[in-house]
Amino acid sequence: MLTVPGLTASARPVTHTVVMDGTRFEPQTLRVRPGDVVVWVNKDPFPHTVTAQSGAFGSKNIAPGKSWTYVPRKTGVFPYTCTLHPTMKATFRVE
Repeated sequence: MLTVPGLTASARPVTHTVVMDGTRFEPQTLRVRPGDVVVWVNKDPFPHTVTAQSGAFGSKNIAPGKSWTYVPRKTGVFPYTCTLHPTMKATFRVE
């Protein structure tokens, strides 16, 4: 096992996956830490976007079977939506 001085297990980045399927984000609420990796995977047969309502982040179109990755650096609550399907809404909290 590789040990890095000053880095504890709780400080290591964690990868979280959000699935886009059935024109929904799942999970709809996600808690992450700054530096964690969030991956959105599109399982629908049409494109989606991941766009923060605040403008803090935004993907381009994510094609079917593709994914988009974001690493949040700042704490806060980030509601987001798919600009192509405005009824698709979710939130992630960076704590």
